[in-house]
Amino acid sequence: MSVLAQPTDAELHNRLMAGDEAAFTQVYRRHKDVVYRFALMLCGASGLAADATQETFLLLIREPARFDPARGALSAFLLGVVRNLVRRGRDDLAVAAPDEDDSAPDGSHDPTPLATLLAGETLNSLHQAILALPFAYREALVLCDLQELPYLDAANVIGCPIGTVRSRLNRARARLAELLAEHAPLRLETTL
Repeated sequence: MSVLAQPTDAELHNRLMAGDEAAFTQVYRRHKDVVYRFALMLCGASGLAADATQETFLLLIREPARFDPARGALSAFLLGVVRNLVRRGRDDLAVAAPDEDDSAPDGSHDPTPLATLLAGETLNSLHQAILALPFAYREALVLCDLQELPYLDAANVIGCPIGTVRSRLNRARARLAELLAEHAPLRLETTL
């Protein structure tokens, strides 16, 4: 009894370059949730996150040659594209507040696992604090701590040296602790 091995991202990319639509479907299914969650954690708006996720995969299907396997993993490329799209999209927003509608990237209205988790008060406070971080700190924190990317992959996504990622991550963690400490006394007073 043999177990069918899943094709690697490199194999799927080669098939995508040859015009194989089924390869794109596999890439999309494999990476859509991670790309969407990353976009949502960066911008806090499910509509913008869904749009950026869609545009990311449209770029991949239209211009598969833009991904260079020699420069890093496909997941890092996709996260880099969605990062840039969110960053450009945020320029048009006055303040990106979390949306009430946290529908999944495929348009269904079932709450995503992230939306379910964020429903809790403590996690909602954490989410708000993450959104309050400067963009450069937020992206390092989301990539390294929430997406659990290695520093080298995060540096490839952001487009900066690995030392810069470490510095931003350190500053993000310190600022996040300050923000959460500022709001902790308020929660205690309201429960008394």
